[in-house]
Amino acid sequence: MENKNAYDLKSVKLPYLSGGLLKLFAALVEGPLGGLILPSLFESAGITWLRKQVIDEAPTHHPIYFSGAPADKDSAVPEKEWPKSDSVDSTGFHFATVVDYAKAYRDGKTTPEEVAKKLLDAIEASNSSTPPLRAVIAVDRDDVMRQARESTYRIKAGKPLSIFDGVPVAVKDELDMMPYPTTVGTSFLGKTPVKEDAAIVARMRSAGALLIGKTNMHEIGINVTGLNPHHGTTRNPYNTDHFTGGSSSGSATAVAAGLVPVALGADGGGSIRIPAAFCGVFGLKGTFGRFSETGAAPLCWSVAHVGPIAATATDTALAYAVTSGPDLRDPNSLHQPLPTLKSWDQLDLKGLKLGIYKPWFQHADPEIVAACENMLRRFEDMGAEIREITIPELELNRVAHTVTIVAEMVQSMSYTYAEHHKEHGLDVRLNLALGRAFNSQDYLLAQRARTRIINNFKSVLEQVDMVLTPTTAVVAPAIPKDALPDGNSDLSTTIEIMRFVTAGNMTGLPAITFPAGYTKAGLPIGMQAIGRAWDEASLLRLALNAEKVVERKEPKVHYKML
Repeated sequence: MENKNAYDLKSVKLPYLSGGLLKLFAALVEGPLGGLILPSLFESAGITWLRKQVIDEAPTHHPIYFSGAPADKDSAVPEKEWPKSDSVDSTGFHFATVVDYAKAYRDGKTTPEEVAKKLLDAIEASNSSTPPLRAVIAVDRDDVMRQARESTYRIKAGKPLSIFDGVPVAVKDELDMMPYPTTVGTSFLGKTPVKEDAAIVARMRSAGALLIGKTNMHEIGINVTGLNPHHGTTRNPYNTDHFTGGSSSGSATAVAAGLVPVALGADGGGSIRIPAAFCGVFGLKGTFGRFSETGAAPLCWSVAHVGPIAATATDTALAYAVTSGPDLRDPNSLHQPLPTLKSWDQLDLKGLKLGIYKPWFQHADPEIVAACENMLRRFEDMGAEIREITIPELELNRVAHTVTIVAEMVQSMSYTYAEHHKEHGLDVRLNLALGRAFNSQDYLLAQRARTRIINNFKSVLEQVDMVLTPTTAVVAPAIPKDALPDGNSDLSTTIEIMRFVTAGNMTGLPAITFPAGYTKAGLPIGMQAIGRAWDEASLLRLALNAEKVVERKEPKVHYKML
């Protein structure tokens, strides 16, 4: 009899495809011969296995954690709770922070106008370098300078809108932001400027943030490397021969490269946390519904989250404070308790119980495991209790997430598929063709599996306050030369990259990534914590305490704006 509590995730070796072979394979799968190829692909991906599972639970279509009467007004973290200063002095390299910008402006050392000019030059230089960084793919210089002038005037008049006034913030090209179109990383969508900001962008704008442009992303968010044949492949600031991770690739790169202290991203399967980990910065995926999805491209409704990527824990907390909370236009956001930062800056971990599922935690490259185990020891020194736990059926989560996100993306692209599917990158074409072969029973079975997965994590989180893992099982992979410019399909590596992150999307539980160290080759290592619903403050507290003990390293590509 199968042991449901046995650790069941595996590293697998699947065919690597690129160039002409990938182009041929994508065309075959899309065409009449696809029916002959798909059974083997479904077997390798676990779809055939999923179809054999007996799941008695009713389906969960959205992982909403009801907390009382629905909110009846837009709300955010009260400004009195916002950090007024950097909560710790991190060791090693110092990334310019929101507080640094605010202080420099108020002390008269520089102005938002001066910063904007330097920033525009830096973006141009970064995209003209060899290889080009391609973090920021759309900039309206006139709009940026207009914002900067208005911010400079407010600060000189002693009337800044908030600590964010004049602070550069970048926005993933999955989120609507005036006066730009939203391409979602494609070559054919977003031909006209949007008429309204996405909700979290609007909240940043109302706080006075200097919105500097749109960041690159993996096309339609369907993969996790950051390779984009239309807008250029984003490069990792720690080593430009390596990927940044995706799909919020440009946002993480912009933060690590010093262009901005904060950027906005989106996460349907690790797309905030993976690039943040690969680029040595912080990334927060809140509880499902904590951040409004209004104005985000409708790509994967039931696993989608938006949120911040930032250089420090304090900047992550500040961005969370500005952008989280109920939005009357997004019904899924109305079931939350009001967001808070209460006790987030407590500089110890006394009273926290941290759960480790050892076989899962250790299923990563040795350097990653060593760095994360060292961090566990530091957490114990700070007063945390480390408890061993068991999380059953993680393979069920992996496959159910694959079916859910790909099926929803297929539906999202269904209205453009006939006319434009050959304009997608090759890896996107292949994934969409596979997803079009899913059936309604596959999708419904995945949602029944979601209910079981939620219950499994609920049981664990009755024993501990949060579950800790590495963020990824590998560090940022090198960019294969044969992958450029048209892309590649490397499912073996994709599985390693996504091993720890998709449970947060299927369950809707909040998760954060924070730096845990670096490999001998200098590539960043990220560590992840998954918390209880609506308890983002505790995740931020853990990340802040981690920041105290990790010596940050300067990226090889880094621009100084202050």
